[in-house]
Amino acid sequence: MKALALALMVLPAGGALAQCAPDRVDIRGAGGAMAHFTVEVADEVDERAQGLMFRESMAADAGMLFVYPAPQRAMFWMKNTLIPLDMVFVGESGKVLAVHEGAVPHDETPIDGGQGVKLVLEVNAGTARATGITPGAELRHPSIDATLAVWPCAGD
Repeated sequence: MKALALALMVLPAGGALAQCAPDRVDIRGAGGAMAHFTVEVADEVDERAQGLMFRESMAADAGMLFVYPAPQRAMFWMKNTLIPLDMVFVGESGKVLAVHEGAVPHDETPIDGGQGVKLVLEVNAGTARATGITPGAELRHPSIDATLAVWPCAGD
């Protein structure tokens, strides 16, 4: 069932996708594969601090998108997080800078996404590998300045 859900959210490069919306993220990777996620946006300090803590589950095609006011070094940990996650660290142009796969629930070891991070997408563990999300992939979301975006929302 999980494999079917993951297969359903990966579309070929020519697949029809709805226009950008605040509650969706599209990612295209090498080879033209695309993935789509319904996201909760954490763009306020308190929302970013809470993140996905205390959640017992998350739908296969869901995630949380952390949006920072400016590029910075992004550090995460899994304290009080109950579900294993993949973390996708994204620069201000929408290009994926780093991917941390399989963050372990309750682990307090810092996960360093590096410098220049503007967005972080958290999805269920195993999703990054299953959908081909690797450094260099491109993420599309309305929070990315269209003048900087490698894949802007307007004018596909």
